[in-house]
Order: sequence, then structure tokens, then C-alpha cells
Amino acid sequence: MPTYSELAAPAALITFILGLVSGSFVCEVADRLPRHENFIYGRSHCESCGAVLSWYELIPLLSFLFQHGRCRRCGAVLSPRYPLIETVNGVLYLWVLFRYGLTFETLIGCLLASALLGLSLIDLKTMEIPYGFNIFILILGIAFTIYDRTDLPGHLIGLFAISVPLLLIQLISRGRAIGGGDIKLMAAAGLLLGWKGIILAFVLACIIGSVIHLIRMKFFGQGRQFAFGPYLSAGIFISWLYSDALISAYLSLVL
Repeated sequence: MPTYSELAAPAALITFILGLVSGSFVCEVADRLPRHENFIYGRSHCESCGAVLSWYELIPLLSFLFQHGRCRRCGAVLSPRYPLIETVNGVLYLWVLFRYGLTFETLIGCLLASALLGLSLIDLKTMEIPYGFNIFILILGIAFTIYDRTDLPGHLIGLFAISVPLLLIQLISRGRAIGGGDIKLMAAAGLLLGWKGIILAFVLACIIGSVIHLIRMKFFGQGRQFAFGPYLSAGIFISWLYSDALISAYLSLVL
């Protein structure tokens, strides 16, 4: 029987390939959903000449490299956004695998990573988080809560721990301070992470968002309004991977 170390390299390779393929799908969803196009059955095409792409032009990352970043028919320069997102998704999958190994947590974490990446791309473009992404993360939360049913109260409390305060802020501000999609995201992710994990995720999101947006305001002329979804997604992903370690480290400092 092969040892874990002998399985590590093939598992990593397969995981990265799955990440690239999933990343390609994330690209399609992020592009088509805001335009209300069918991302399941619609054929991929060149944005410049409209030519339908063949299967060998849709191989994640490799097609872009082999075609030197250009359309085979019209020669138009293809956006590097597609291979970049595919690669980022592949790296996120590897990150989850290296953290959890071949476990159920890795499966949930990889699906979560793709969902968070997709909703972040759309939120950056439209300032809205599509309802379907939050439903998908809620399904992941239900599945993991059943798997981790010994901590059922923690998961159920997590459903409300951040989402209810944010809902109150939305009501008081009449929708100016926080979006409904952000509230639904924190509810769904709260069920998945539990109350400790979702509080940590929100704190991390606020820190990351404050630092990055202040830099964008100072050096890139960004206004005060910004999409919070990407920062919430970063906090959720980090919390999924390292909540126990980060919470323990914090408690050791303050106690």
C-alpha cells in the first residue's frame, strides 16, 4: 500500500488540475451571470470576433499559453484575467489540501474557495452578491453541520452571530451601511464556520478591507464606497483554514 508521502504529489497535481477546471467555470459564471446569460449551456466564444471556441481552445491555462494569449481566428489579444483566475483557484485548492489533507474538510474548503472567488469577482463588478452563491454556501454549511454535528449549537449560533447585527445596522442606516447580499453571506458562512469562526472572519474582513481600501483611496483615487464581499470572502477563507490556531494565539496573548 502506498504511503501518504507517495500519494502527496499525485493528490496535489490532481487537486491543482481540478482547481484549474473549476476556476474556468468560475470565470464563465462571473462573466455571464451579471449579463444574465446562460452559463450552463451557452457556448464559449471570442469576445472580439464572436467565433465559438473549440474544446481544445478551452483547456484551462494551457490553451492560453499555447495560443500565446491570442484568438486563433481573429488574432485578438485575450484577457489574461481568465488564466489568472484559473490559476488562483488552483492555488486555493492546493492551499486547502495542504492544510487539511485528503479529508471532507478539503472537499468543503475547495468548493467554498470557488464560491467565494466567484462572488468576489461579481461583487467587484456589480456591487452585488448573487443570491445563488449564498444558497450554495448555505448548502455547504448544512452539509458540514451534519458532518460536525457534535458542535451543532456552535454552527446554529454562527448562523445569527454576525448576520443579525449586520441586519440591524442595515435597518438603522436604511441600507446605506451594508448590503443585503453581505448579510446573507455572513449567515450562510456562519452556519459553516460556527460562531467563533464567523466572528473571526468578520474581524479579519474589517481589518483587511480597511487597510486595502485606505491604500486604494490614497494612491488610486478610489471613493469611499466599495464592495465588501471580497474582504468578507478573504476573512471567511482564512477563518476556514486557521480559525482554531488564530483564536488560540489571540487568547494566549490576552489571558
